[in-house]
Amino acid sequence: MKELDVLGVRVEMPTNSPIVLLRERDGQRYVPIWIGAPEATAIAYAQQGVEPPRPLTHDLMVDVVEALGRRLEQVHVTTVENGTFYAELHFDGGTVVSARPSDAIALALRTATSILAPEELLDEVGITMAVEEEDEVERFREFLDNVSAEDFEE
Repeated sequence: MKELDVLGVRVEMPTNSPIVLLRERDGQRYVPIWIGAPEATAIAYAQQGVEPPRPLTHDLMVDVVEALGRRLEQVHVTTVENGTFYAELHFDGGTVVSARPSDAIALALRTATSILAPEELLDEVGITMAVEEEDEVERFREFLDNVSAEDFEE
């Protein structure tokens, strides 16, 4: 199993479909998973540390698990079948619960739990980006963040 980091939620254009982007921690493979808008919001809130005035569904799930004296130990993104990803929540005591990857990721972020995927899945769906390409993309993003229309006036 390989550990994955959540890079964030992006919106694919032109369909405006949210994608959660995972990256292999000790490698160069990326895993994009198309998700729903509410799950994208839940993941983004967790990454940004946003605490709503009342618990959202994933916050409630974390509270229920803790109230029952249990602990989420790992999240596994297990397989992809016909373009649909599957995941599992691994709790203390050996309990495993099937979950959508988007929900599992939202819970993992709220509980600082590791997200793992088997090597075979990364071989199948992982997208490799060379380090120099990644640096170039990051420089381009920084350029876009700092450029204004006035910079192009003569």
